[in-house]
Amino acid sequence: SLVIRGEKDEHAVLCSKDKTYDMKIADTSNMLLFVPGCKTPEELKADPAPCNIIHSQIAGFSNNYWELRRCRPKLKKLRKLLMEDPYDGPDSQKDQTLTFSKYTTEDLLSLIQASEEEILHQLQVIDACKIEGYWRMLDFDYEMKLLNHVTQLIDSESWPLSKVPLCACLEELGSLEPREMIEHILVSYGRKYVDAGEVFFEMREDKICRAIAQMLLQNAVKFNLSEFEEVWQQSVPEGMKTRLDQLQGLALVDKSSRPETICLLKVEDLPEDNQERFNSLFGIREKWTEVDITPYIQDLCAEKQTVGALLTKYARSSMLNGVKVYNSRRPIS
Repeated sequence: SLVIRGEKDEHAVLCSKDKTYDMKIADTSNMLLFVPGCKTPEELKADPAPCNIIHSQIAGFSNNYWELRRCRPKLKKLRKLLMEDPYDGPDSQKDQTLTFSKYTTEDLLSLIQASEEEILHQLQVIDACKIEGYWRMLDFDYEMKLLNHVTQLIDSESWPLSKVPLCACLEELGSLEPREMIEHILVSYGRKYVDAGEVFFEMREDKICRAIAQMLLQNAVKFNLSEFEEVWQQSVPEGMKTRLDQLQGLALVDKSSRPETICLLKVEDLPEDNQERFNSLFGIREKWTEVDITPYIQDLCAEKQTVGALLTKYARSSMLNGVKVYNSRRPIS
């Protein structure tokens, strides 16, 4: 089945079960005729009856048709809707007043311009969870509080990070937070597997280090890079190793300043439209190396499109101190 999605102020898209297509009217010089009960040449050959002239009634005609082009699903709105009122725990006063918008899967299917599979996949990517039948995002501070409970328990029990038992976590932490929230954090920050009939999680080092870096960076405009790296390594659970490549699409390092600095720049906060995204990036920094800009434009690549092709279209390249850099093709106001 196919469904057309879009609100009144949006350009309509057509969605199948797992893909999204832009819709565009295309004109044709050949008039298209609509004939009820029309038979194709192949069907006529299969008909054993002698061929006679068939008189057909034409029900309608058209000089144009809808041309479909595969496009990226428009998923930025999904996070925006769910962040209108993030979930910050069972004791939250605002949750009890029920004044905020709540979204079921059906609501999201009617509001988001993407196929069902693309929406459900994105809900997993952004670590949304279902609470009482509604999709919710966790408030970042509440998420960090839950993660801290889990990492402290791992440390106190001296469990290996590759084998964290679900049952023991629920038993130990169930009195502090809802059991489904503890399990949600384990699913978000770990890989689930079963060993000898018991459920375990292998904790994902890169994702935990990245979340802790975000927590440190969100309270500062800029951070001295060497100081940040030191504090960051001290803040992650024992046994984990921090690396700057864990922060792709989350933080931006400025190697031209003295001393070098790092600041928070999340790819999900940037515009979804290609030209607006490049305008925003060139407004933040005039010249970018391909290594620096790639994490911030990778998600714009359409099917079979490369980062290099995007840069060729939206940026101008030049050499700076022997390094290839990219700047805007148009003046940035």
